[in-house]
Amino acid sequence: MDVPVEPDLPRSVLGLQRMSPRDQLRAGRLPHRLVQLFIGLTIFGLSMAMLIRAGLGMIPWDVFHYGVATHVPLSFGTIAIIVALFVLLLWIPLREMPGLGTVANAIWVGVSADIGLALFSEPEPLVLQILMMVAGIVLNAFATAMYIGAQLGPGPRDGLMTGLAHRTRFSVRAIRTCIEIAVVAVGWLLGGVVGVGTVIFALSIGPLTQAFLPPLVVKVNPPTA
Repeated sequence: MDVPVEPDLPRSVLGLQRMSPRDQLRAGRLPHRLVQLFIGLTIFGLSMAMLIRAGLGMIPWDVFHYGVATHVPLSFGTIAIIVALFVLLLWIPLREMPGLGTVANAIWVGVSADIGLALFSEPEPLVLQILMMVAGIVLNAFATAMYIGAQLGPGPRDGLMTGLAHRTRFSVRAIRTCIEIAVVAVGWLLGGVVGVGTVIFALSIGPLTQAFLPPLVVKVNPPTA
């Protein structure tokens, strides 16, 4: 599960670097970045569980994950991991290279989501549902900024979107929109929950992530050779 930063955000101003998987590991401050990565991915998975338990609409990709999970004897998190690994296979024809953070994202977010679903219960009063939904969206944006700021590779779905944009004449924004409309539609038909939370998430996650990102970008020095 990933939410790309707004495509027009100037990477150089934030200190985000375009690095190969090898350079990501050699760019310095690796212990700091690994800790930040896994904290961010853990919060990301927990925030997904919060939005599911709130019952007011799920993250677009989670509509699909949840819909599939209602038809197979596997947990929500397991489905999320399987889908992420399948998306990584689609990187091969796109010639995208996964980093350590990409693989960690594919696996650990699903594990964290299942932990969150075991920890959180469904709030009954509507006001608590709304509060849980809002908290889940804000935490998701914060977590996204954390794992992006660690500079250890994009998430599987991020890489799919940017890879398709590089191989076609369409923008990342257009590719993202088409993919997320498709997964929401299929997920809804399978039984996933679409609601006001889905819409609010789609409209707010980019600006919120952009607001959280600047202080969370770990400054690195990519090797020059």
